[in-house]
Amino acid sequence: MRLHVMLLAAVAVGCTTTSKTSTDEAQSAATHEPIAIEAQWADYNPGAVDFEITTPEAAGADIYQRIIPDPEKYITENARRVLQTLYFSPDDSIPQIDTIKYVVRDFDGISYKSGGGNKVRIDYSTDWIEKSFADNDTAKLDYETRGVIYHELTHAYQLEPQGCGHYDGKSPFWAFIEGTADGVRVACGCFEQDFDSKDRPRGGNWMDGYRKTGYFLYWLQLNKDKDFIKKFNRSALEVVPWSFDAAMKHILGDSEENSIENLWNEYQTAVGDLAEAE
Repeated sequence: MRLHVMLLAAVAVGCTTTSKTSTDEAQSAATHEPIAIEAQWADYNPGAVDFEITTPEAAGADIYQRIIPDPEKYITENARRVLQTLYFSPDDSIPQIDTIKYVVRDFDGISYKSGGGNKVRIDYSTDWIEKSFADNDTAKLDYETRGVIYHELTHAYQLEPQGCGHYDGKSPFWAFIEGTADGVRVACGCFEQDFDSKDRPRGGNWMDGYRKTGYFLYWLQLNKDKDFIKKFNRSALEVVPWSFDAAMKHILGDSEENSIENLWNEYQTAVGDLAEAE
C-alpha cells in the first residue's frame, strides 16, 4: 500500500493573472474563500463520502465538528474543485472513485492518502487540526483544511505516468505525483500565489516534488499555458515513457526552448532565485 504523506501548511495571499480562471483563483486566495465550482462540475459525483471520527475525545475532533458541520458536503465540493483543476471536463479519462473514506483521528503527522482502485482513504490528524486552530481563527483552519484535502484528493484523481520509476521519493514518477498535488493546492489558492511568499521554497530542482515542483507547475500555468496543469496531468496518458522533458515539449512545443532545463532556469530567473546571465 502506498501512502502519500502531506507535511506542509500555510496561509495565503492572492495575485492577479491574465486568464479568467486564474483571476478567480487569485481573488479567492486573497480572501481565503474557496474558488467557485464550474457549472459542468456542479453535479459531478466524485464518489460517496464515508466520513468518520475515530478519536472523538481528541480536542481536534471537537474543533473539526464545530467548524465543518457537514463534512460530506465539504469533502464533495472540494473534490469537485480538484477535479476542475486537473481535467477539462467530466468526459475526460478520470479515475473512477466510488468511495472516499475520510477519517479524522489522533496520529503523528498531518494527513495521508492510502488505498487504491475505486476506493481511497484519507486520514487527517486531530493534533494538526488543534495546532491550526491555535489562534481560534476559523477562517485559517478552514483554509488549511481545504489545502490539505486539495493535496490528498489530487492523489485520488490524478493520472499516473508510466515508465518513469515508482513512488520512491526520488524518481520522476514520485516528483510528478507530489508536485502535481501541491501545484493543484497553489492553483486552488491554498498556498500563497505570490512567488515572493514564504510558502514557496527557494532554489532546488524540478525533481524535488511537493512545493518546489508545484510552484513551478503553477508558474508555467501563469506564463506559458493557462491550462498547463490539466495538460501536465493528461501527459501521463499521452507521453510514454514519461519524463519531465518529454512532457514539457509535448505540451509547449518540441523545441530546445521548451526543454525542462531551460524552462526551470527561466522560472528560477523570473522568481529571483537565479541571477540573469550577463
